[in-house]
Amino acid sequence: MQQKPNKLTEGSILKSLISLALPVIFVNILQTAYQLTDTFWVGRLGTDAVAAVSISFPIIFFIISLGIGLGIAGTILVAQYAGMQDQETVNYTAAQTFLMVIIVSLFLGFLGYFLSPYMTALMTDDADVFGPADSYMKISFLGLVFMFTYMVFQSLLRGVGNVRTPMYVVLGTVLLNLVLDPLLIFGYGPIPAMGVTGAAISTVATQGVASVIGFALLAGGKYGLKIKLSDFKPDYPLIYKMFKIGFPSSIEQSTRALGLTVMTLLVTTFGTLTVAAYGIGTRVLMFVIIPAMGLSMATSTLVGQNIGAGKIDRAEKIAILSTKTAFIALTIVGAIVFIFAPQIVATFIPGEFATIESGALFLRIMALTFGFIGMQLTLNGVFVGSGNTIISMTLAIVSLWVLRFPLGYVLAKHTEMAEIGIWIAFPVSNIAAALATWVWFKSGTWKQKKLTEEMKQVEETRTESIIEGGGLG
Repeated sequence: MQQKPNKLTEGSILKSLISLALPVIFVNILQTAYQLTDTFWVGRLGTDAVAAVSISFPIIFFIISLGIGLGIAGTILVAQYAGMQDQETVNYTAAQTFLMVIIVSLFLGFLGYFLSPYMTALMTDDADVFGPADSYMKISFLGLVFMFTYMVFQSLLRGVGNVRTPMYVVLGTVLLNLVLDPLLIFGYGPIPAMGVTGAAISTVATQGVASVIGFALLAGGKYGLKIKLSDFKPDYPLIYKMFKIGFPSSIEQSTRALGLTVMTLLVTTFGTLTVAAYGIGTRVLMFVIIPAMGLSMATSTLVGQNIGAGKIDRAEKIAILSTKTAFIALTIVGAIVFIFAPQIVATFIPGEFATIESGALFLRIMALTFGFIGMQLTLNGVFVGSGNTIISMTLAIVSLWVLRFPLGYVLAKHTEMAEIGIWIAFPVSNIAAALATWVWFKSGTWKQKKLTEEMKQVEETRTESIIEGGGLG
């Protein structure tokens, strides 16, 4: 494949940042639309169907978080090798990432399928919910390999700076899901109504199509990567190294998922109104985080490529500009949310004045610290791009388990604040985590980790085996 000049390691940083971040933000919005489509159609089946999907989601999301982390390992290496203009190793690393993720997803899918009834039983004893939930979970586990490869396809292309191609593929899956969901859930003509099972099949089918398309595009070699069958021969030292890099990210993602679940359990002790206010507030928060996550992912790619190119000073400039941009943008969004909090909550639950008042208070307590969330996420992208995944993991654990939950529990259960103590825990942990992340960033230790240098021994071992074996193909 003909090598092109790398535009991400030279020229305008702001232009590179925007060109990467906007498509990623759009992809995140599309992913949200994907989930909303499922929720919309399943909701038409009634409360039991919604409950079946709802109790399945935390378990599936927890498993998915493991795949996200492992995909991040390949993305980091691909970004740094792309910065070095080492296209051959970029392609090889991409193939080995796919191989690692396929192996892990098949193992987890097999395990999850057979453990599904037991996991479902832990979540519910309602006979009307158990059957659909078990079916939904089993089908999801059967299609786990598609889900993982679908995510890795996006991550690897983002690593080489190609964010538009995944955007088009994700858009296609959203549109396909829009058609398949009602068709398989309610049936039409010769296609029987499958209910919740139909929703799971629709998800697996669309992600399966996306995976096949992704492989075909990468095999063609026109989109920044070219994978070859010969590169899929297991390179155990490289896979082990990628696993070591990616596992902390898996722990980080699963920690965040588990942290949200535990906070929800705390909130439920204060009754339905508080649960509703919390649910609306966290949904708004998730929407606000979308642009911050897009900026974080763009920063990760830019920092990774520039570290790979040996441009450490430029990587630091990228980090500072991204952080300022995220802080200012989300602070402005926070100010808007603060002013219009009652109206925002009312769009979710019109006419419920007590819930609107409680939800608006939660939003207003959080809103003015949105900038700190943007700051933390962006700097997290810097650490990930430089290969410092252990730092990201540590900060996530501290933020959720040392700061937010203990503080929320103490203020809610051991003071007169009640649920307001939980609300206060969010901005306090946001500010503390952002400041801790900034201090760590300013220490400069992240600049010292160039993974491509650490991988030299792995590459030398691979080269020796290729020579001894007469080549891979």
